[in-house]
Amino acid sequence: MDKNAKMLKKVRVMADYQFGKGCGEIMFPDDSTFQLSRTKRIRQIMSQGKRIATVRARDGTFTLSMDATTAIHKHIPAPGSRVTVCDDAVPFVSKGKTTFAKHVTAIDPELRSGDEVLVVDENDMVIATGQLVLSPEEIEALDTGAAVDVRCGCEQ
Repeated sequence: MDKNAKMLKKVRVMADYQFGKGCGEIMFPDDSTFQLSRTKRIRQIMSQGKRIATVRARDGTFTLSMDATTAIHKHIPAPGSRVTVCDDAVPFVSKGKTTFAKHVTAIDPELRSGDEVLVVDENDMVIATGQLVLSPEEIEALDTGAAVDVRCGCEQ
C-alpha cells in the first residue's frame, strides 16, 4: 500500500469516528491529496485543488469546508450533527456570522461542546459549518451567548 493510500484510509477512519460510519468515503474521494505539517502529520485534505477538511492540531478532529459539510448533510439523517436556526438568523449565519443561542430552534442532543456541526435553516438546508460553543442543554436553558462559532457560511 502506498503512502497516499495509507493517509486516505487514515482520514476516512477519522471521519467515520467523528461524524458516523460511511462519512469518510463520502468526504474524501480517491483523488484526495494531503498537505503535511513540518512534523509530517496530515494537516489539510484537498480534492481537485479545493480544501475538503483540515485536521485540528490540538485534538485531531476535522474542521470542514462547505463542500464537505454538504456531503455529510446528505449522508447523516436529521437531526444528526445539526443545529437548526430560525429564519431571522439565516441571512447573518449564512454570511459566516456567529450563531447565538436565542436563534437556535433545534439541536442534536448527542452533540457536545467543541464538536464540528452543520448549521441548517428550518427547511434543513445547510447554511454554515462551525464549532459548537455550548452544550445542547446550555443552549436550551440560556437565551444569550454564542452557540456556534461559525467557520464558514454558504454565502462566503
